[in-house]
Amino acid sequence: MIFLAAGGTGGHMVPAHALAGELRSRGHAVKLVTDERGKKIPGLFEGIETHVLPAGRLGGGPIGWLKAARAVMAGRRMAKALYREAGAQVVVGFGGYPAFPALLAASSLGVPTIIHEQNALLGRVNRMVAGNAKAIATAYANVERLKPAFLAKTVLVGNPVRESVARLGEAPFPLFDETAPLKILVTGGSQGASVLGRVVPAGLGALSPSLRMRLQVVQQCRPDDIEAVRATYRELGIPAELMTYIGDMPDKLADAHLVIARAGASTIAELTAAGRPAILVPLPSAADDHQTVNAREMAAAGGARMIAQADFTPEALARQIEALAADPQALANAAARSLSVGRPHAARDLADLVERIAGGLSPLLVGSSLEPRRTSPVPANGVAA
Repeated sequence: MIFLAAGGTGGHMVPAHALAGELRSRGHAVKLVTDERGKKIPGLFEGIETHVLPAGRLGGGPIGWLKAARAVMAGRRMAKALYREAGAQVVVGFGGYPAFPALLAASSLGVPTIIHEQNALLGRVNRMVAGNAKAIATAYANVERLKPAFLAKTVLVGNPVRESVARLGEAPFPLFDETAPLKILVTGGSQGASVLGRVVPAGLGALSPSLRMRLQVVQQCRPDDIEAVRATYRELGIPAELMTYIGDMPDKLADAHLVIARAGASTIAELTAAGRPAILVPLPSAADDHQTVNAREMAAAGGARMIAQADFTPEALARQIEALAADPQALANAAARSLSVGRPHAARDLADLVERIAGGLSPLLVGSSLEPRRTSPVPANGVAA
Protein backbone atom coordinates (compact mmCIF):
# COMPACT_ATOMS: atom_id res chain seq x y z
CA MET A 1 0.00 0.00 0.00
CA ILE A 2 1.31 3.42 -1.00
CA PHE A 3 0.22 6.47 0.98
CA LEU A 4 0.32 10.00 -0.40
CA ALA A 5 0.39 12.89 2.08
CA ALA A 6 -0.74 16.25 0.73
CA GLY A 7 -3.17 19.01 1.55
CA GLY A 8 -3.83 22.69 1.91
CA THR A 9 -3.77 24.01 -1.64
CA GLY A 10 -3.89 22.79 -5.21
CA GLY A 11 -0.13 23.35 -5.45
CA HIS A 12 0.36 20.32 -3.21
CA MET A 13 -2.73 18.35 -4.20
CA VAL A 14 -2.49 18.43 -8.01
CA PRO A 15 0.95 16.73 -8.27
CA ALA A 16 -0.14 14.16 -5.69
CA HIS A 17 -3.28 13.53 -7.76
CA ALA A 18 -1.19 13.07 -10.92
CA LEU A 19 1.10 10.60 -9.16
CA ALA A 20 -1.88 8.69 -7.80
CA GLY A 21 -3.24 8.24 -11.32
CA GLU A 22 0.10 6.96 -12.61
CA LEU A 23 0.55 4.54 -9.70
CA ARG A 24 -2.97 3.17 -10.03
CA SER A 25 -2.44 2.63 -13.76
CA ARG A 26 0.46 0.36 -12.77
CA GLY A 27 -1.74 -1.67 -10.45
CA HIS A 28 -0.70 -0.14 -7.13
CA ALA A 29 -3.11 0.46 -4.27
CA VAL A 30 -3.04 4.11 -3.18
CA LYS A 31 -4.53 5.98 -0.23
CA LEU A 32 -4.48 9.70 0.54
CA VAL A 33 -3.96 11.45 3.87
CA THR A 34 -4.87 15.13 3.77
CA ASP A 35 -6.60 17.93 5.67
CA GLU A 36 -10.07 19.44 5.38
CA ARG A 37 -8.98 22.01 2.78
CA GLY A 38 -7.32 19.42 0.59
CA LYS A 39 -10.34 17.14 0.70
CA LYS A 40 -12.62 19.94 -0.54
CA ILE A 41 -10.67 20.74 -3.72
CA PRO A 42 -12.98 19.53 -6.51
CA GLY A 43 -12.07 17.06 -9.22
CA LEU A 44 -9.17 15.35 -7.43
CA PHE A 45 -8.69 11.85 -5.98
CA GLU A 46 -12.07 10.53 -7.04
CA GLY A 47 -12.35 6.86 -6.14
CA ILE A 48 -9.31 6.96 -3.83
CA GLU A 49 -9.73 6.23 -0.13
CA THR A 50 -9.05 9.48 1.71
CA HIS A 51 -8.27 10.05 5.40
CA VAL A 52 -8.37 13.49 6.98
CA LEU A 53 -5.75 14.06 9.70
CA PRO A 54 -5.40 17.00 12.09
CA ALA A 55 -2.34 19.06 11.20
CA GLY A 56 -1.44 22.23 13.07
CA ARG A 57 0.08 25.25 11.37
CA LEU A 58 3.03 26.81 13.15
CA GLY A 59 2.50 30.41 14.19
CA GLY A 60 0.42 32.52 16.52
CA GLY A 61 2.92 32.75 19.35
CA PRO A 62 3.33 30.24 22.20
CA ILE A 63 -0.38 29.38 22.32
CA GLY A 64 -0.43 28.79 18.56
CA TRP A 65 2.65 26.61 18.76
CA LEU A 66 1.12 24.53 21.54
CA LYS A 67 -2.10 24.01 19.58
CA ALA A 68 -0.11 23.08 16.48
CA ALA A 69 2.00 20.58 18.40
CA ARG A 70 -1.10 18.90 19.83
CA ALA A 71 -2.68 18.66 16.37
CA VAL A 72 0.50 17.23 14.84
CA MET A 73 0.82 14.58 17.54
CA ALA A 74 -2.85 13.62 17.13
CA GLY A 75 -2.36 13.33 13.38
CA ARG A 76 0.78 11.26 13.91
CA ARG A 77 -1.09 8.77 16.11
CA MET A 78 -3.89 8.44 13.58
CA ALA A 79 -1.44 7.97 10.71
CA LYS A 80 0.48 5.26 12.58
CA ALA A 81 -2.74 3.32 13.10
CA LEU A 82 -3.57 3.66 9.39
CA TYR A 83 -0.15 2.45 8.30
CA ARG A 84 -0.22 -0.57 10.58
CA GLU A 85 -3.69 -1.58 9.43
CA ALA A 86 -3.00 -1.10 5.72
CA GLY A 87 0.59 -2.35 5.64
CA ALA A 88 2.17 0.83 4.30
CA GLN A 89 5.14 0.21 2.00
CA VAL A 90 6.08 3.84 1.40
CA VAL A 91 4.73 7.31 2.20
CA VAL A 92 5.16 10.14 -0.32
CA GLY A 93 4.84 13.66 1.09
CA PHE A 94 4.20 16.75 -1.00
CA GLY A 95 5.14 19.43 1.50
CA GLY A 96 2.89 21.69 3.50
CA TYR A 97 1.75 21.29 7.08
CA PRO A 98 -0.87 18.60 6.33
CA ALA A 99 1.94 16.22 5.26
CA PHE A 100 3.96 16.72 8.45
CA PRO A 101 2.22 14.30 10.86
CA ALA A 102 1.94 11.65 8.15
CA LEU A 103 5.68 11.76 7.49
CA LEU A 104 6.54 11.76 11.18
CA ALA A 105 4.39 8.68 11.68
CA ALA A 106 6.09 6.86 8.82
CA SER A 107 9.57 7.59 10.15
CA SER A 108 8.62 6.41 13.65
CA LEU A 109 7.45 3.07 12.21
CA GLY A 110 10.42 2.63 9.88
CA VAL A 111 8.27 3.04 6.76
CA PRO A 112 10.41 4.62 4.01
CA THR A 113 9.44 8.14 2.98
CA ILE A 114 9.88 10.20 -0.17
CA ILE A 115 9.35 13.94 -0.21
CA HIS A 116 8.51 15.85 -3.35
CA GLU A 117 9.37 19.53 -3.55
CA GLN A 118 7.33 21.40 -6.14
CA ASN A 119 9.10 24.74 -5.70
CA ALA A 120 12.58 25.97 -6.53
CA LEU A 121 13.12 26.55 -2.82
CA LEU A 122 12.81 23.70 -0.31
CA GLY A 123 9.75 24.37 1.83
CA ARG A 124 9.72 24.52 5.62
CA VAL A 125 8.10 21.13 6.27
CA ASN A 126 10.29 19.40 3.70
CA ARG A 127 13.36 20.94 5.32
CA MET A 128 12.28 19.49 8.67
CA VAL A 129 11.81 15.95 7.35
CA ALA A 130 14.48 15.80 4.63
CA GLY A 131 17.03 14.12 6.90
CA ASN A 132 14.83 11.07 7.44
CA ALA A 133 13.59 10.81 3.86
CA LYS A 134 14.79 7.91 1.75
CA ALA A 135 14.69 10.13 -1.33
CA ILE A 136 14.01 13.77 -2.22
CA ALA A 137 12.30 14.38 -5.56
CA THR A 138 12.57 17.88 -7.01
CA ALA A 139 10.85 19.86 -9.73
CA TYR A 140 13.89 22.03 -10.51
CA ALA A 141 17.53 21.21 -11.17
CA ASN A 142 18.59 23.82 -8.63
CA VAL A 143 16.66 24.00 -5.37
CA GLU A 144 17.55 26.62 -2.81
CA ARG A 145 17.90 25.58 0.86
CA LEU A 146 18.58 21.97 -0.05
CA LYS A 147 21.59 20.88 2.02
CA PRO A 148 24.57 19.54 0.03
CA ALA A 149 24.56 16.50 2.31
CA PHE A 150 21.21 15.48 0.80
CA LEU A 151 22.24 15.66 -2.87
CA ALA A 152 23.14 11.96 -2.97
CA LYS A 153 19.50 11.04 -2.41
CA THR A 154 18.00 13.83 -4.54
CA VAL A 155 16.35 13.03 -7.88
CA LEU A 156 15.15 15.56 -10.45
CA VAL A 157 11.76 14.41 -11.77
CA GLY A 158 9.80 17.61 -12.39
CA ASN A 159 6.38 18.49 -11.04
CA PRO A 160 3.66 15.98 -11.97
CA VAL A 161 0.78 17.32 -14.03
CA ARG A 162 -2.39 15.70 -15.25
CA GLU A 163 -1.95 13.56 -18.35
CA SER A 164 -4.47 15.71 -20.22
CA VAL A 165 -2.21 18.73 -19.63
CA ALA A 166 1.00 16.89 -20.56
CA ARG A 167 -0.51 15.92 -23.92
CA LEU A 168 -1.06 19.58 -24.86
CA GLY A 169 2.65 20.03 -25.48
CA GLU A 170 2.48 17.48 -28.28
CA ALA A 171 -0.10 19.52 -30.22
CA PRO A 172 0.60 22.62 -32.33
CA PHE A 173 0.34 26.03 -30.69
CA PRO A 174 -3.04 27.66 -31.47
CA LEU A 175 -2.98 29.70 -34.65
CA PHE A 176 -2.44 33.41 -34.08
CA ASP A 177 -2.04 36.01 -36.82
CA GLU A 178 -2.96 39.63 -37.54
CA THR A 179 -6.69 38.91 -37.60
CA ALA A 180 -7.20 35.94 -35.24
CA PRO A 181 -8.69 36.44 -31.77
CA LEU A 182 -6.16 36.79 -28.96
CA LYS A 183 -7.24 34.29 -26.30
CA ILE A 184 -6.03 35.13 -22.79
CA LEU A 185 -6.36 32.91 -19.72
CA VAL A 186 -6.04 34.54 -16.28
CA THR A 187 -5.60 32.41 -13.18
CA GLY A 188 -4.50 33.09 -9.64
CA GLY A 189 -4.13 29.44 -8.60
CA SER A 190 -6.55 27.46 -6.49
CA GLN A 191 -7.22 30.43 -4.20
CA GLY A 192 -7.48 33.14 -6.83
CA ALA A 193 -5.77 36.54 -6.70
CA SER A 194 -7.54 39.84 -6.16
CA VAL A 195 -4.74 41.84 -7.77
CA LEU A 196 -5.39 40.10 -11.09
CA GLY A 197 -9.04 41.08 -10.84
CA ARG A 198 -8.07 44.72 -10.29
CA VAL A 199 -5.26 45.09 -12.82
CA VAL A 200 -5.96 42.73 -15.72
CA PRO A 201 -9.29 44.19 -16.93
CA ALA A 202 -7.87 47.73 -16.79
CA GLY A 203 -4.71 46.59 -18.56
CA LEU A 204 -6.68 44.93 -21.33
CA GLY A 205 -8.80 48.07 -21.61
CA ALA A 206 -5.59 50.07 -22.19
CA LEU A 207 -4.65 48.06 -25.29
CA SER A 208 -4.92 49.62 -28.73
CA PRO A 209 -8.49 49.47 -30.06
CA SER A 210 -7.49 47.15 -32.90
CA LEU A 211 -6.08 44.59 -30.45
CA ARG A 212 -8.71 45.10 -27.76
CA MET A 213 -11.53 44.22 -30.15
CA ARG A 214 -9.88 40.82 -30.81
CA LEU A 215 -9.68 39.76 -27.16
CA GLN A 216 -11.33 36.66 -25.75
CA VAL A 217 -10.75 36.33 -22.00
CA VAL A 218 -11.21 33.52 -19.51
CA GLN A 219 -10.50 34.65 -15.95
CA GLN A 220 -10.60 33.03 -12.54
CA CYS A 221 -11.73 35.42 -9.81
CA ARG A 222 -12.09 35.30 -6.08
CA PRO A 223 -15.76 34.95 -5.10
CA ASP A 224 -15.77 38.41 -3.50
CA ASP A 225 -14.36 40.01 -6.65
CA ILE A 226 -16.20 38.33 -9.50
CA GLU A 227 -19.14 40.73 -9.87
CA ALA A 228 -16.89 43.81 -9.86
CA VAL A 229 -14.64 42.22 -12.47
CA ARG A 230 -17.67 41.28 -14.56
CA ALA A 231 -18.93 44.87 -14.45
CA THR A 232 -15.52 46.21 -15.55
CA TYR A 233 -15.35 43.92 -18.56
CA ARG A 234 -18.92 44.82 -19.48
CA GLU A 235 -18.05 48.55 -19.43
CA LEU A 236 -14.99 47.92 -21.58
CA GLY A 237 -16.91 45.80 -24.07
CA ILE A 238 -14.45 42.90 -23.71
CA PRO A 239 -16.00 39.41 -23.85
CA ALA A 240 -14.94 37.53 -20.73
CA GLU A 241 -15.87 34.18 -19.21
CA LEU A 242 -15.46 34.45 -15.44
CA MET A 243 -15.42 31.72 -12.80
CA THR A 244 -14.19 31.16 -9.25
CA TYR A 245 -12.58 27.81 -10.02
CA ILE A 246 -11.37 26.47 -13.36
CA GLY A 247 -12.43 22.84 -13.36
CA ASP A 248 -11.53 22.22 -17.01
CA MET A 249 -8.03 23.71 -16.96
CA PRO A 250 -6.67 21.42 -19.72
CA ASP A 251 -9.34 22.68 -22.13
CA LYS A 252 -8.75 26.32 -21.16
CA LEU A 253 -4.99 25.92 -21.60
CA ALA A 254 -5.48 24.25 -24.96
CA ASP A 255 -7.28 27.34 -26.30
CA ALA A 256 -5.03 30.00 -24.74
CA HIS A 257 -2.42 32.04 -26.59
CA LEU A 258 -1.23 33.78 -23.42
CA VAL A 259 -1.65 33.11 -19.70
CA ILE A 260 -1.51 35.76 -16.98
CA ALA A 261 -0.95 34.04 -13.65
CA ARG A 262 0.67 33.73 -10.28
CA ALA A 263 3.90 31.73 -10.23
CA GLY A 264 2.82 28.77 -8.17
CA ALA A 265 4.68 25.52 -8.79
CA SER A 266 1.74 23.66 -10.35
CA THR A 267 0.86 26.62 -12.56
CA ILE A 268 4.39 26.78 -13.97
CA ALA A 269 4.54 22.99 -14.37
CA GLU A 270 1.33 23.05 -16.41
CA LEU A 271 2.40 26.03 -18.51
CA THR A 272 5.74 24.47 -19.43
CA ALA A 273 4.30 21.00 -20.04
CA ALA A 274 1.65 22.48 -22.33
CA GLY A 275 4.01 25.01 -23.91
CA ARG A 276 2.10 28.20 -23.16
CA PRO A 277 3.72 31.64 -22.81
CA ALA A 278 2.89 33.63 -19.71
CA ILE A 279 3.07 36.88 -17.83
CA LEU A 280 3.81 35.85 -14.25
CA VAL A 281 3.06 37.92 -11.15
CA PRO A 282 4.64 36.14 -8.15
CA LEU A 283 2.74 36.28 -4.88
CA PRO A 284 4.87 38.61 -2.72
CA SER A 285 3.67 37.07 0.55
CA ALA A 286 4.62 33.51 -0.46
CA ALA A 287 6.90 31.89 2.09
CA ASP A 288 10.54 32.86 1.41
CA ASP A 289 9.33 34.54 -1.82
CA HIS A 290 9.40 31.10 -3.44
CA GLN A 291 7.14 32.11 -6.35
CA THR A 292 9.76 34.55 -7.61
CA VAL A 293 12.34 31.76 -7.44
CA ASN A 294 9.93 29.43 -9.27
CA ALA A 295 9.47 31.87 -12.14
CA ARG A 296 13.15 32.40 -12.88
CA GLU A 297 13.75 29.31 -15.00
CA MET A 298 10.79 29.92 -17.29
CA ALA A 299 11.56 33.63 -17.56
CA ALA A 300 15.25 33.02 -18.27
CA ALA A 301 14.27 30.62 -21.06
CA GLY A 302 12.08 33.29 -22.64
CA GLY A 303 8.81 31.50 -22.03
CA ALA A 304 7.53 34.06 -19.54
CA ARG A 305 7.78 37.68 -18.56
CA MET A 306 7.85 38.25 -14.83
CA ILE A 307 6.38 41.40 -13.25
CA ALA A 308 6.73 42.02 -9.53
CA GLN A 309 3.37 42.78 -7.95
CA ALA A 310 4.60 46.25 -6.90
CA ASP A 311 5.20 47.01 -10.60
CA PHE A 312 2.07 45.25 -11.87
CA THR A 313 0.02 48.16 -13.20
CA PRO A 314 -2.48 48.28 -16.07
CA GLU A 315 0.05 50.26 -18.11
CA ALA A 316 2.87 47.76 -17.49
CA LEU A 317 0.63 44.84 -18.39
CA ALA A 318 -0.61 46.51 -21.56
CA ARG A 319 2.98 47.17 -22.70
CA GLN A 320 3.92 43.51 -22.28
CA ILE A 321 0.86 42.24 -24.12
CA GLU A 322 1.34 44.73 -26.97
CA ALA A 323 4.97 43.60 -27.35
CA LEU A 324 3.99 39.94 -27.52
CA ALA A 325 1.05 40.47 -29.89
CA ALA A 326 2.83 42.88 -32.24
CA ASP A 327 4.60 40.04 -34.07
CA PRO A 328 2.35 37.02 -34.73
CA GLN A 329 5.39 34.74 -34.40
CA ALA A 330 6.42 36.14 -31.02
CA LEU A 331 3.82 34.21 -29.04
CA ALA A 332 4.69 30.97 -30.85
CA ASN A 333 8.38 31.54 -30.11
CA ALA A 334 7.64 32.16 -26.45
CA ALA A 335 5.51 29.01 -26.40
CA ALA A 336 8.43 26.98 -27.76
CA ARG A 337 10.71 28.44 -25.10
CA SER A 338 8.17 27.58 -22.42
CA LEU A 339 7.99 24.02 -23.72
CA SER A 340 11.78 23.71 -23.67
CA VAL A 341 11.88 23.76 -19.86
CA GLY A 342 8.83 21.53 -19.36
CA ARG A 343 9.02 18.09 -17.80
CA PRO A 344 5.79 16.45 -18.95
CA HIS A 345 6.79 12.98 -17.78
CA ALA A 346 7.22 13.93 -14.13
CA ALA A 347 4.40 11.68 -12.92
CA ARG A 348 5.95 8.70 -14.68
CA ASP A 349 9.41 9.40 -13.33
CA LEU A 350 8.21 10.03 -9.78
CA ALA A 351 6.26 6.75 -9.93
CA ASP A 352 9.46 4.99 -11.02
CA LEU A 353 11.20 6.39 -7.96
CA VAL A 354 8.35 5.33 -5.67
CA GLU A 355 8.57 1.78 -7.02
CA ARG A 356 12.30 1.73 -6.41
CA ILE A 357 11.95 2.85 -2.82
CA ALA A 358 8.99 0.56 -2.13
CA GLY A 359 11.07 -2.30 -3.51
CA GLY A 360 14.03 -1.50 -1.30
CA LEU A 361 16.28 -0.19 -4.06
CA SER A 362 18.40 2.95 -3.77
CA PRO A 363 17.28 6.10 -5.60
CA LEU A 364 19.18 7.21 -8.66
CA LEU A 365 21.39 10.25 -8.41
CA VAL A 366 20.70 13.67 -9.86
CA GLY A 367 21.60 13.78 -13.54
CA SER A 368 20.61 10.15 -14.11
CA SER A 369 18.18 8.80 -16.67
CA LEU A 370 15.36 9.96 -14.42
CA GLU A 371 15.98 13.51 -15.54
CA PRO A 372 13.66 14.06 -18.54
CA ARG A 373 13.84 17.30 -20.47
CA ARG A 374 12.03 17.93 -23.71
CA THR A 375 13.50 20.63 -25.91
CA SER A 376 12.14 22.46 -28.92
CA PRO A 377 14.04 24.57 -31.45
CA VAL A 378 13.60 28.27 -30.89
CA PRO A 379 14.10 30.81 -33.70
CA ALA A 380 16.84 33.38 -33.20
CA ASN A 381 14.26 36.15 -32.87
CA GLY A 382 12.49 34.44 -29.94
CA VAL A 383 10.94 36.61 -27.30
CA ALA A 384 13.21 37.46 -24.37
CA ALA A 385 11.92 37.51 -20.81
